[in-house]
Amino acid sequence: MKITAVEIEDVRFPTSLTADGSDAMNKDGDHSAVYVVLRTDGDGPDGAPLAGHGITFTTGRGNDIVAMAASQQAAHLVGMDVEALAADIGAVYRLLTSDTQIRWLGPEKGVVHLSLSAVMNAVWDLAGRLAGKPVWRLLADMTPEQLVDVADLRYLSDALTREEAIALLRAKEAGKAGRIAELEATGYPCYTTSAGWLGYSDDKLRRLCQEAVDEGYRHIKLKVGTSLEDDIRRCGIARDVIGPEGILMIDANQVWDVDQAIAWTKALAPFDLLWIEEPTSPDDILGHAAIKRAIAPIGVATGEHCHNRVMFKQFMQAGALDFCQLDAGRLASINEIVAVLLLAAKFNVPVCPHAGGVGLCEMVQHVSMLDFVAVSGSREGRITEYVDHLHEHFTDPCVVANAAYTLPTQPGYSTQMRPESVAEFSFPHGSYWADRLASESA
Repeated sequence: MKITAVEIEDVRFPTSLTADGSDAMNKDGDHSAVYVVLRTDGDGPDGAPLAGHGITFTTGRGNDIVAMAASQQAAHLVGMDVEALAADIGAVYRLLTSDTQIRWLGPEKGVVHLSLSAVMNAVWDLAGRLAGKPVWRLLADMTPEQLVDVADLRYLSDALTREEAIALLRAKEAGKAGRIAELEATGYPCYTTSAGWLGYSDDKLRRLCQEAVDEGYRHIKLKVGTSLEDDIRRCGIARDVIGPEGILMIDANQVWDVDQAIAWTKALAPFDLLWIEEPTSPDDILGHAAIKRAIAPIGVATGEHCHNRVMFKQFMQAGALDFCQLDAGRLASINEIVAVLLLAAKFNVPVCPHAGGVGLCEMVQHVSMLDFVAVSGSREGRITEYVDHLHEHFTDPCVVANAAYTLPTQPGYSTQMRPESVAEFSFPHGSYWADRLASESA
């Protein structure tokens, strides 16, 4: 069985119309996905035509540029034997990252890393479907040596060696079955950002916070950073609704300088915050360290815009973050994610993945399940983001009950989009955008 073709779509949802996803840096984003489909000439274990589906997340304009880069990278996969691919995905990853002409455009950052994420996410979905397993289980069933072979450990040996990584995984081998049983019974805990988008009115904020509490959420996150006066009022509303026992986090989405971040966070400290997320430039490791020292015991959370595993290594070496918020659409898929999970386990940093965009919740549930089952072995201090947002466009959407992700059971990475959604929201020729663009030009 071989990969015979690659299909890539620029899919955009008009979330700017309702302020869904709005924050201090991104006020009018249209949540979007570069959607990669790897077609094969064979069938999966269920008898259906076998294909792999992958996405990465953007916020509208420029999604087409990422799609163009993905087409260059995915071209290497056409003609590849599917079983050979699935048997050594580490080799596939190394093949795609060794294209020096495309790599020069990054390297390992920006457009070419986002696009690589989409392509490799499709590879992992394909491997899971071929094996008849959800991706978290495909990974959890690997031996420590096999899982380390998946991980991209280049440039990390000063912080984590291959031998240390294997030892970390071996130490968690014995309890895997019990932890899987725990997930089957209780799921993986999550928090909601759905109540706290910055463009929402106070009345909507209050109503959505109450709905979240009624649904069992103990953790709620608000977007902040445009007006301190507004943030004080909004944090007051949220704290009033969730009560003193509820846990409140805030997210500035990179808008502050270091001194401003310290002052602003201290001004909001009376609301008893668990963390401030992305308080300054996502590239400023030493700035994050200074903020962390100044605002303790409030934690610093960051990572959704960390370019790659090397940045995460430096954040952890510098003691610059309390919560690691890796992003499944920005890192180069599972190969790099596993490396970051191993780093976090070595430095004892809880991983709380970012999931505030289309399809991210579908992927990060697999990441958190893997972390608990095979890597950290713990859910203590860990909580994964959930946004009730655009899940209806996926054939195997994540399911949250009692403020916890339920264990994915369907084969693959949960990244297949519904054909009718792709047909409607592909840009610019999908039915929604064609009608809208025609009406705007009339």
